[in-house]
Amino acid sequence: MNKKLLFFAAAVLLAGCGQQSSDKGTEATVQQQETLPLVSVITAARERVPQTSLYSSTVQANVVNNIAPQSAGRIKKLNVEIGDFVAKDQILAEMDGVQMEQAELKLRNDETELARVRALLDQGGISRADFDQLELACNVSRSSYENIKDNTILRSPVNGVVTARNYDSGDLYSMSLPIYTVQQIVPVKLLVAISENDYTRVKKGDKVTLTADALPGKEYSGTVNRLYPTMDSATHTFNVEVLVSNTRRELRPGMYARVTVNFGDSYNITVPDSAITKMQGAGTRTVFIVDEEGNAVTKVVTLGRHFDGKYEILSGLKEGDQVVVKGNSTLKAGQKVEIGQ
Repeated sequence: MNKKLLFFAAAVLLAGCGQQSSDKGTEATVQQQETLPLVSVITAARERVPQTSLYSSTVQANVVNNIAPQSAGRIKKLNVEIGDFVAKDQILAEMDGVQMEQAELKLRNDETELARVRALLDQGGISRADFDQLELACNVSRSSYENIKDNTILRSPVNGVVTARNYDSGDLYSMSLPIYTVQQIVPVKLLVAISENDYTRVKKGDKVTLTADALPGKEYSGTVNRLYPTMDSATHTFNVEVLVSNTRRELRPGMYARVTVNFGDSYNITVPDSAITKMQGAGTRTVFIVDEEGNAVTKVVTLGRHFDGKYEILSGLKEGDQVVVKGNSTLKAGQKVEIGQ
């Protein structure tokens, strides 16, 4: 009887151990399933990517004119001051007019003499050669008078603003500095140094946008007006001249500006910033994708433009790839993952 009880107890004990072992195996399997890394993915797709680049430049006057006579002389009158806006052909300064008055008297005398001998020529009282000589002398006097007049009454050649005045009324102009400097600021221009690799991508008439640090919150549009034909051998860049209408006269020469040049659009795959990881010990950029078996796979990618919190992918991904955008910081290649929201 004791032997039967002993066998029964042993059987019960073995059955209990077997059931406990089975429960532990099931629990381990469940725990293994529950510990799969949870990731979020997006489907790789192409979109329009603006091919823009940002450059720094300085605003320049479109035209800079130094106002001065051809020779030294006394300044009789100054009509404008620094900061004044002037119109084309407006009188800015007047020099001593003695030479102009003398030249004008000579011209009037030569014109009178020419008119008198023209009547004699019609009557045969003077030879054609003598008449031609007098006519030539009259033309020389006229040219001399016009030249002296232009250098006595000084006018602005452009619409612009006076940016320098180096003399006062009554001073003797010494030919060392101009009397005035007038700058045309409607429009203004900028010289933008662009990489030689983009030489074939820029053309006259292209539109650009720019901002100035001195005018926060304002954006201006400009047009590529000229491409310089040579490259800088040291920087491997070439200059592009950009014209900005500046009709409100807000942009002023010397302002620091940031110019955005659009080289057109491309259609490439884009992914959020969070999808990009950097390979340890190298500059290689990678992303994780989830394959059909639910495994994490590393893909080396080539990055293009960065815009709106996204990177353009030039190579390494194809449309339809399931790209991991969350939960990729601790992933390892080949690891099983669970896709969540």
